[in-house]
Amino acid sequence: MIKPVPPDAEFTIRDLAAEFDVTARTLRFYEQKGLLAPKRRGAARIYSAADRARLLVILRGKRVGFSLDEIREMLELEAITSRDTHALEQTLARFRKRIEALQLQREDIEAAIAELEGGCQWMEEHLADREPSDDIKHRARAFEALAAARMNPWTGAAPETA
Repeated sequence: MIKPVPPDAEFTIRDLAAEFDVTARTLRFYEQKGLLAPKRRGAARIYSAADRARLLVILRGKRVGFSLDEIREMLELEAITSRDTHALEQTLARFRKRIEALQLQREDIEAAIAELEGGCQWMEEHLADREPSDDIKHRARAFEALAAARMNPWTGAAPETA
């Protein structure tokens, strides 16, 4: 779970990379794409609490399948006032469409898992019921008798009768 931070908190590139399990290169890439805008202190990047929140939105958006361009639009919504209903309606429609696609993916995944679980159950039952057929048992007894007959002269044991 992501912990809340004070609005005036500052983070280094290493802090955010470690917290969100991403590489510094990933953070620099998001900066290059205009998704993050850290301040500079010399050569060091200093990220604000707002940058951290933006990174959280970026990573969540990527995880559910949004492109970086779509994520950029979401992040730009912060600057849009509530009076711009057209932009909000378009974004809402995009969100609803993505939710629908994710729900279909979830159904596909659940169906695939059910099929695999059924296959595992069949294999487990098959492995548990390993009783050989009568034909295999008969051949095994014949082989054992033949092997015993050939071994008896060497071992001095009396021939076994079945």
